[in-house]
Amino acid sequence: MNIAAGLVLALGSTGALNVGYFMQHQEASKLPPLTLRRPIHSLVSLFRNARWTIGFFLGIGGWVLYVVALALAPLSLVQAASAGGIGLLALLARTRVRRERVGVALSMCGLLLLGISLGGGAAAGTSGSIAAVAGWMACSAVVAALVALPGSRLLAPGAGLAAAAGLLYAAGDVGTKAAVHGGVRLAFVPALLACHGLAFVALQLGFQRGEPLATAGVAMLLTNSLPIVAGFAVFAESLPGGVLGMVRVLAFALVVLGAAALGTRGMHESAPATAAEAPG
Repeated sequence: MNIAAGLVLALGSTGALNVGYFMQHQEASKLPPLTLRRPIHSLVSLFRNARWTIGFFLGIGGWVLYVVALALAPLSLVQAASAGGIGLLALLARTRVRRERVGVALSMCGLLLLGISLGGGAAAGTSGSIAAVAGWMACSAVVAALVALPGSRLLAPGAGLAAAAGLLYAAGDVGTKAAVHGGVRLAFVPALLACHGLAFVALQLGFQRGEPLATAGVAMLLTNSLPIVAGFAVFAESLPGGVLGMVRVLAFALVVLGAAALGTRGMHESAPATAAEAPG
């Protein structure tokens, strides 16, 4: 019963997050360039926009639902339910770009297979060792820095920053899963809040540089798919046996391929100027 309630909350969470991200993207892309050199001014300019602010608080509401869902259900199952939000985002964005449509199709096929694989169940797992959680979060931060800066040249405009945001949000989700067990693991709260704060900054900067699916879409796919891996690697949530186990692995691979299709640069897209992609 708890797991079912957690999955319902996860669906509500992903709906709120994706609508919120879409609203934030639409408004942030119209604002004067945001810059880390004037962080307070940039933040104020965002919150002065009423529609962006509504989207922001929708996202906060979605995150609260997500935290409650994590307390009730295994991380991998919560993320599997949450990942379906990419379909909602695709409907909102109404993309006509073939590469993006392929990316969404791959992701949705992966999510369908993931849902089928859930028939094999999932172990509740453990609270995760402190070293494993800390190591995951630290590695995520390093990779995020790489894709946000030098790696961004290989990606679609804004996708490098969005990928960094997805990595950091995923790291924050891993920290959240550990923290909800309480005790000494509450020490992860400052780190997970820092991950979410940095992810927020990267995503808003990405919104000004790229399209919805190349930014919010990539961020959401990474945010949802990476913690599924962490569920197995860090929290000992086991794969189902036999065919369903192979189906779940294939599902994850399709989700990753979908994110790659959304985030990579198309054949006719030229590289943006360095200044246009740099966070400052």
